[in-house]
Amino acid sequence: MNTPSHIGVIGLAVMGQNLILNFNDHGYKVSCFNRTTSKVDEFLSNEAKGTSIVGFHTLKDFVASLERPRRILLMVKAGDAVDSFIDALTPYLEKGDIIIDGGNSFYQDTERRIQELEKKGLYFLGCGISGGEDGARKGPSMMPGGSKEGWKHVKEMFQSISAKTPKGDPCCDFVGIGGAGHYVKMVHNGIEYGDIQLICEASDILSHLLGVDEDELSEIFAHWNKGALNSFLIEITSNVFAFKDTDNTPLVSKILDVAMQKGTGKWTAESSLEEGVPLSMITESVYARYLSTEKKIRIELSKMYKSSSVLCSTDKDIVIDDVADGLYASKLISYTQGYMLMKKASEKYNWGLDFSGIARMWMNGCIIRSAFLEDIEKAFDNNPSLASLLHDEFFKNAMIRCDKGWRETISLATLHAIPCACFSSALSFFDAICSATLPANLLMGIRDYFGAHTYQRIDKPPTEFFHSNWTGHGGTTSSKAYNA
Repeated sequence: MNTPSHIGVIGLAVMGQNLILNFNDHGYKVSCFNRTTSKVDEFLSNEAKGTSIVGFHTLKDFVASLERPRRILLMVKAGDAVDSFIDALTPYLEKGDIIIDGGNSFYQDTERRIQELEKKGLYFLGCGISGGEDGARKGPSMMPGGSKEGWKHVKEMFQSISAKTPKGDPCCDFVGIGGAGHYVKMVHNGIEYGDIQLICEASDILSHLLGVDEDELSEIFAHWNKGALNSFLIEITSNVFAFKDTDNTPLVSKILDVAMQKGTGKWTAESSLEEGVPLSMITESVYARYLSTEKKIRIELSKMYKSSSVLCSTDKDIVIDDVADGLYASKLISYTQGYMLMKKASEKYNWGLDFSGIARMWMNGCIIRSAFLEDIEKAFDNNPSLASLLHDEFFKNAMIRCDKGWRETISLATLHAIPCACFSSALSFFDAICSATLPANLLMGIRDYFGAHTYQRIDKPPTEFFHSNWTGHGGTTSSKAYNA
């Protein structure tokens, strides 16, 4: 008699296949299913050949092959496909069974699914998984949230296949109830958007200011990866610049400069607007992708408004070091903004997010793994209620050290007509968040002048609101203060 499988996985795209093989490597028997059943046969005949992995052509047989409580991991496209599989599975499931959504689902969809399945006695987990195909195969970063009871039944399994920190801790732990897991993965992806755009801007600045080619850019990024900028994205950027096409020329130079996306960066930006958190740099990175799609307009306007083609006269090594400082400082702002958003959401939804733990989950396996995540972990270990990473001593010293080079880089880029929206946005955020006073007093005066929207005074309690008759012929009636 065949022994039941420890877990079932639905979805045999590259992430699903590699996670199955990862489970198998760690001694877990896996059942698999795919809507297109021929993919099941192909997988069993190729990648899964010689393993204990078993495949099925019907959901009924697939579910019947699993030990109780049944654990089913969905690795399908976010959205309707997840709901469709949940609806198809539930007739075969029993109380206490667990469904895990491992895709990039919207966190509010996860909240809804948890509530719907709880009514049926089923547990649901929304688990963000990062690391791409290589991470899925060798050890991803995993961010599970949802049912605490459901987590108990998958904890050992998930932590065994996940990546590990330098200290050996699993890059996987329970994030929080509700949609917390998918929310944290969403913010991870928002930071990823920012990181990638900053890297692109840094390389563009170096290329236009110094005239360096792809081979030299590869060397520069490889050098940066040995220092404070050490990260997965810096490492693979060096590899991308070094990769040659069939004619032995850099492949990256032949790729159309039109960026695509899957929506998680957009969701992060939308959430920041909903929560009232200034996620300016990350949002700017989303806009940068939108702007890249306006290729026709960009070509037309480039002919009308000639940009500078004069190389920078500043010493080459100084420019490279300044760009490195600007990139590092801007990356720190990206993480600062991401953590500010998670802090606000955690308070709103009562998730009780462990920010030090999130840093550990991101230390290895995921796309944004960086050397300074250990410093983020330490910052929140020292002060779990830290309002902003910029309050921490490590970040304070890093920002002070990078300040001059950061500003020099943006100044040179601006003078040479090189777009650097995320570098600039990060610096503007830093200057604003570090300003004791901002011109919002004038803003409120203008609003009260034209719309009687009222204002608060520095010499009065913050609970009191005032309206002035600015023109001499206005009335005393004012609008009530409210947030739309």
